Amino acid sequence: MAGIDRRSFIRGAALGAGGLVLGRGAWAAPPPGDALGPVPDLRDGEVRLHLPPGFRYRSFHDTEQGVTLADGTVLPGFHDGMATFPGPGGNVWLLRNHEVNGPGPAIGPGEPYDPMARAATTTVLTTPRGEVVDSFTSLNGTQMNCAGAATPWGSYIACEETVNGPDVGPDFTGVSNVALQRRHGFIFEIPAGGQSDRVPITAAGRFAHEAAVWDSREGVLYLTEDNFEFPSGLFRFLPAIDPPEAGGLVDAGRLQMLRVVGQPNANLAVTQANGATYAVDWVDIEDPAPTFPYTPGEPAPTSNDDAISYVGNQGRAQGAALFSRLEGAVWARGRVYFAATQGGGPPEPSPGPIANGYGNGSGQIWALDPRAGTLTCAFQSPGPDVLDLPDNVAVHDNRGTIVICEDGTNDNYVRALGRDGRLRDLALNRLVSSTGTTRFNDEFAGAAFSPDGGTLFVNIHSSAALTFAIWGPWGRLGV
Repeated sequence: MAGIDRRSFIRGAALGAGGLVLGRGAWAAPPPGDALGPVPDLRDGEVRLHLPPGFRYRSFHDTEQGVTLADGTVLPGFHDGMATFPGPGGNVWLLRNHEVNGPGPAIGPGEPYDPMARAATTTVLTTPRGEVVDSFTSLNGTQMNCAGAATPWGSYIACEETVNGPDVGPDFTGVSNVALQRRHGFIFEIPAGGQSDRVPITAAGRFAHEAAVWDSREGVLYLTEDNFEFPSGLFRFLPAIDPPEAGGLVDAGRLQMLRVVGQPNANLAVTQANGATYAVDWVDIEDPAPTFPYTPGEPAPTSNDDAISYVGNQGRAQGAALFSRLEGAVWARGRVYFAATQGGGPPEPSPGPIANGYGNGSGQIWALDPRAGTLTCAFQSPGPDVLDLPDNVAVHDNRGTIVICEDGTNDNYVRALGRDGRLRDLALNRLVSSTGTTRFNDEFAGAAFSPDGGTLFVNIHSSAALTFAIWGPWGRLGV
């Protein structure tokens, strides 16, 4: 099934961590002067977003109209996680994932990781106002590139949200994996403005990776897992060699999974009190990058359900915690903030598979304090009108505001959790297709601020995808 993703296929105040004060009453309608309203796109004058007064935007790389990059790549849709880096001449390097699934010829020039996998990461050199200067494919031959992380040594870590491969049976789409030539479910490193070596960091695990966060103080890479139909885990990778000294991640180290002290298999996917805090530790994963037995050219005997849970099950056998669909993650205020997309609500009746996704809530934001060894529920949505299925997250470095992309089934917003404890609306999707069909439920993804904090880049994740550059008086909103 070309161009299909798992979400569209299946879906038919307390004291928080780091001084973030939130609760059921934390969201409030903005003052009349800050209410969202229609703003024309500087690309062509069409209204695609509602924004606060004083904000402007330009969209680019709109695949509904077809886009060919400077290197000849026909741009795929499903724009997903992104990161930014300083570029030449005051411009911005923007590294962007494309969450494309299913076997098929790899896109772009150069030798792909797997010649029969269609996902990629593309690199764009753009002005802070969304005017494209250059663009090219920087990683190809991967599957379901989801989110990732910028590193302080100047690279982007792209994550595969799958465990497909020739050794694994069909995933949720039912499409055979026999045509694939390599195992998937890994992370890859890409230098800003350059090319990936297409070599996966297998020691960081083979599972449904979503996002990553580098902790410079401890020298640890935190990794979220979005195991849609099963419980997910929070992982950390301890590199055997310090990446800044090695010039990047090396494929050696230890993978671990988070556990709540004294509460084996603590179910954190269920309803939590805002501010609820747990002491945590970590358990080792002995077999982080399995290869399952198979005969080339024949369907693999290992089911996708078994393969996608294999790494997490090792941790859960040692008491690791259960989360709902861990997605976006970001480093802010000395903590790792990460989204549990369907967290909150009553428990699931079984450990899965759960067809509509593991978790019965509208979403949670968690905060891990690595030095204190604590995990806090910073915010739990009381319902979809307040926060509807949080996905990718970002942070404004100057103020520490957490920016959240919604992946709901109705209107989708970009929202922000500020230091003052308010949940604010930053943008509302008001896309209409060229045929006149409303696309208000197309999800936002990939929020990332420019290095100077002046521009927010964010995607619409769809087969007809596009990227926005948004700028305005962020300080007036507390962002």
